[in-house]
Amino acid sequence: QVQLVESGGGSVQAGGSLTLSCATSRYTFVSSFMGWFRQAPGKAREGVASILPGTTSTYYHDSAKCRFIITHDYAKNTIYLIMNNLKPEDTAMYYCAASQNRPQSWPRLEPVEFSHWGQGTQVTVSS
Repeated sequence: QVQLVESGGGSVQAGGSLTLSCATSRYTFVSSFMGWFRQAPGKAREGVASILPGTTSTYYHDSAKCRFIITHDYAKNTIYLIMNNLKPEDTAMYYCAASQNRPQSWPRLEPVEFSHWGQGTQVTVSS
C-alpha cells in the first residue's frame, strides 16, 4: 500500500515562505514519478511541480516558476516543496501524489494520471 504523508502547511502573510514535506516508503520513493498539486475552494486541482526522485528532473507550472522549488532527500525518502514569496492566490490545499507508471503528460501534471495521494496540507496566505 502506497502511503504519502504531507506536512508543513500553515498560515503566512504575503511574501512569506513555507516548506512542505511528503514522506513515503523507500519502495515508493525510488519507483515513482512524484509531484505536488493544489486545490483551492471551488477550483479544479492543478499541478504545481513534479520531480523524479534520484534525478535532477523537475518541472514547474507557470504559477510556481521562480518562486517554488521542488527537491528531495534521497536518504529520507521525502520530497519537498519550498515556497517563497507566497501570494494570496497560492492559498489552497496542497497534495503530494505519486504514480508508479510514467504519466502520459509527464513532466506536466494531470491529476487523473496519479493514483496515489496524500491527505493534503492546508496553505493559507493572507494579504
